[in-house]
Amino acid sequence: MKLVIVESPTKAKTISHYLDSSFKVMASVGHIRDLPKKNSGAIDIAHGFVPHYEVVKGKEKIVAEIKQLSKKASEVYLTTDPDREGEAIAWHIKEACGLKDPKRAVVHEITKEAVMEALAHPRHIDEDLRKAQEARRVLDRLFGYDLSGLIWKKVRYGLSAGRVQSPALRILMEREREIRAFVPEDFWVITGEFNTEKNSTITLVCDETPAKETEAERIIAAAKKNPWHVIEVKQTEAKRSPRPPFITSTLQQAASSELGFAPSRTMRIAQHLFENGLITYMRTDSTNLSAAALAEIYGEIEKTYGKQYLSPRAYHTKSKTAQEAHEAIRPTSARKRHAGSGEAERLYNMILERTVASQMADAKTLRTKISANIIGKGDAIPNFSVNGSVIVFPGWFAADPGARGEETELPKIMENDPLTLKNIASEGKQTEPPGRYTEAGLIKELEKREIGRPSTYASIIQTLLTRAYVLKNGRALQPTDVGEVVSTFLEKNFEKYISDSFTADMENKLDLIADGKENYVTTLKNFYTPFSKDVAAKAKIEKLTTLGEADKKFKCPVCGSSMDIKLGRSGKFLSCSRFPKCKGSLKIDGAPFEEPKETGEMCPECKTGKLVEREGKFGKFIACNNYPKCKYIKEDPAEVAKRKTGVTCPLCKEGEITERRGRFGFFYSCSNYPKCKFAMKARPTGNICKLCDSLMMEGTKTIPERCSNKDCPNHNPLKAAKRK
Repeated sequence: MKLVIVESPTKAKTISHYLDSSFKVMASVGHIRDLPKKNSGAIDIAHGFVPHYEVVKGKEKIVAEIKQLSKKASEVYLTTDPDREGEAIAWHIKEACGLKDPKRAVVHEITKEAVMEALAHPRHIDEDLRKAQEARRVLDRLFGYDLSGLIWKKVRYGLSAGRVQSPALRILMEREREIRAFVPEDFWVITGEFNTEKNSTITLVCDETPAKETEAERIIAAAKKNPWHVIEVKQTEAKRSPRPPFITSTLQQAASSELGFAPSRTMRIAQHLFENGLITYMRTDSTNLSAAALAEIYGEIEKTYGKQYLSPRAYHTKSKTAQEAHEAIRPTSARKRHAGSGEAERLYNMILERTVASQMADAKTLRTKISANIIGKGDAIPNFSVNGSVIVFPGWFAADPGARGEETELPKIMENDPLTLKNIASEGKQTEPPGRYTEAGLIKELEKREIGRPSTYASIIQTLLTRAYVLKNGRALQPTDVGEVVSTFLEKNFEKYISDSFTADMENKLDLIADGKENYVTTLKNFYTPFSKDVAAKAKIEKLTTLGEADKKFKCPVCGSSMDIKLGRSGKFLSCSRFPKCKGSLKIDGAPFEEPKETGEMCPECKTGKLVEREGKFGKFIACNNYPKCKYIKEDPAEVAKRKTGVTCPLCKEGEITERRGRFGFFYSCSNYPKCKFAMKARPTGNICKLCDSLMMEGTKTIPERCSNKDCPNHNPLKAAKRK
């Protein structure tokens, strides 16, 4: 028996279809080892930044099963993903399971040919790639824990910093400050509607936008008083070349702009397509296409569109660190026209269209510009014009119609033809500030500045959203009050470590470790020695409680003193500058807070406080007035009964699973909290998972329930549905 180990059950299922009964394929279900959550003892800095890994909770059964099967196997193949993380997972499986000389089979696309080729020509685990991933993990842990600990002390408990997330947050805050500092300027747009000699209607817009209304009025008066004629009809033929095949960043950008998918959602769907053998590996920065793939694409173009549409092309990425030996994201076969249904189908079709179009002829368009003005030189005014465009040869648009855009065909008109003015009007407008970054825009900016790598873009944005440093306002990413405070603190005290140059340089050093050109210990030592000193040097700075002075028009409602801007649990508010001597406060807009109303009841917990009605983040509630010394909150028995599920806690066997509200929304936990800290994301159904003995919880409309253990295959609705 030959044992093949992959990460996911779906990937294992797909590969097993290609192999005969002499092979056994099993899944590690992601990482089986990681650094412990507690930082103490996680990394031995003094002895060369040695990480101390532990088996991920819940993976003990998988480790035991791999050990047992490997003893019976004549060969063990580690067929994890073809990137640094995949190399690291393969190494962890080897170390945790005590595998002796396992073979590393690298598969960039899960097709029968690719799998058989990889198994026929395996290699050893690439120690340089593995060390590069380990260096990234250790680096991020050292950076995050040291800075986050300082932020907890100096700003607020529970906040965090990250080696790549913090520069991304800084970029968003830089744009936010540009928006705030922007001073709008007035301008007027003048539009005229004309009739041609052949009674066609044409709309022309003034080429200049006057900054004063009086100038706009002068132009309109001259336009009405004088006759008009065409002064120029300019036609030019333009070509539009196809875009390169997708890489990770461009796939995320296009899916966000065209399909409305968040980057994390895009990568989840792409992972599903890859594991089912429909596309090549989706974490890549190369635009290359293999010779076999190109031959198939050429054949499909000639067959579907005709030989005149074929135009073989080679693309090269602009990134200096791109791994050109890899391939772009493409369908495993250009002949496959469908990939299931729903969002998977939409993403697959976008990849297919982009791949085929990349090898097609330029699209040709005919652009026309018509300019007109008044006859006579007495009242000089700017030209009025309109632009049109029609496609004369579709080229690659035939395969990628979404990129075609709208055509604007203008009426047939000649130079010096007279025009009759029907209507003319001006509209006052103001210049607008730069727009906030969308997810697609931020990914493009991160890639341009070489911050992060293809595999990290989605997680960077997801972390910012999860931490509530950023919220989505429509499609735009808007920093929150908390995000602004954290970014300001880091920019003021650790500007070097969240700068573009430092972050990009560190990514380059990690790439050099992967290439075997940089030493693991030296790289980490050169970073951590000055970094730890800089963090220690800031230990004595004052706690950041005040964000600045409030507008002078706001006065303390208690003593009349000036107000300061401060950050609270629910965002920014105004506090008396004499705090703590005076505890007067106002909302950030200057409106008063509602005074707590006494209920006439004593606190049953501390026995000394009185119960008062307060207004909180989630509405009104009744609590002890001795807060924060006493944290008693009175709850409505009827509401408490609604939150109970009737399911006994599987951890302490005493409490009942109850609905709670946390900083990231609703969740379910044991009623004995904090003594028992069992928690799960969705309401338990009361059933037990047959695979891992964990509680099952409510799922989606199509998947009624799923396992609460995130490491269990039944936790993923798509995989659970396939298994059923």
